[in-house]
Amino acid sequence: MYVKICGLQTAETIAAAVDAGADAIGFVFAPGSPRTVNAELAAKLGREVPAGIEIVGVFRNQPIDQVIKIATTAQVGTIQLHGEETLQDMDRIHNAGFQSLRAFSAPLYNSLSPDEKIAWDGERLLLDAVEPGAGVTFDAAVLSAGTPQGFWLLAGGLNPHNVAAAAKAMQPSGVDVSSGVESSRGVKSVHLIRDFITAARLEITTAAASGMTQGLPGD
Repeated sequence: MYVKICGLQTAETIAAAVDAGADAIGFVFAPGSPRTVNAELAAKLGREVPAGIEIVGVFRNQPIDQVIKIATTAQVGTIQLHGEETLQDMDRIHNAGFQSLRAFSAPLYNSLSPDEKIAWDGERLLLDAVEPGAGVTFDAAVLSAGTPQGFWLLAGGLNPHNVAAAAKAMQPSGVDVSSGVESSRGVKSVHLIRDFITAARLEITTAAASGMTQGLPGD
């Protein structure tokens, strides 16, 4: 289970995420968020992240030229877009040398036509609640037309108590959390970060153990 911890702002919380086994950490560059950092701070913090852990910059409805400039200064490897960005915008990001994540609200993704979904399935996707970062979940029934066929992350109101059940119900490639590991709005808790990663991985460990048990001779 791929796990991304987003909205980090301090060396302490980044270390907690890394030590607990996160696959990715995220810096928010979208204006107006209590989790926003500047590119220079992100670059400094990112230098402490070991190779192999994905560093993601999160943007929302910002000009692509500005996005690429900030991401370059921040030295992130991946750009995550929350907004109305097009496939052509994604091409620009790739051509600039970045990996990408394209976020959709779950209702919006569900409303796409089959052809639109096929086009987007070539991208790594993230399905979120309508208002990202607000700690609000969405019902799996919202995705009545099906989940993405490629790599996709589940987000939206996840926390250490509900992540295992949500992952089991919707079977994403991974999970993404921000507000669900905060002690107060915008303030990350190292304890909740560790608990979240443990809970997300526990679901996979339990499922794997169950599969092995079911396959034992004599069953």
